[in-house]
Amino acid sequence: STGAARHIADLMLGVAGDNPRMALAVVYIMTMLATELMTNNAAAVLMFPIAVATAMSLQVNYMPFVMSVMYAASLGFATPLGYQTHLMVYGPGGYKFSDFLRMGVPLDLIMGVVCVTLIPMFWPFVL
Repeated sequence: STGAARHIADLMLGVAGDNPRMALAVVYIMTMLATELMTNNAAAVLMFPIAVATAMSLQVNYMPFVMSVMYAASLGFATPLGYQTHLMVYGPGGYKFSDFLRMGVPLDLIMGVVCVTLIPMFWPFVL
């Protein structure tokens, strides 16, 4: 109701332009970065209205953007903060923060490419 989501969506569209796939990639990246810094649930709650506002600004189906938020919030592998089970194994497993970065960043990149490629195939931008 404050218009913050619309403003942030407009900023993201400044980066992506009018291309829905690029906007989807930006939403995915922003959600993935948020989930690496906070819990996945908090990242999803934060990014959901921004994703919907982005879709509305582009006048396309909102479902690809919602699914992008869902997947990006669930696929944060680069830090132990992103998901509860990461924290559960972090201490007892003797892992270091750099272990998560070393293995997680490539996984994040692979999953980002896969998701941004496949999501529009299952949930098209046009209805």
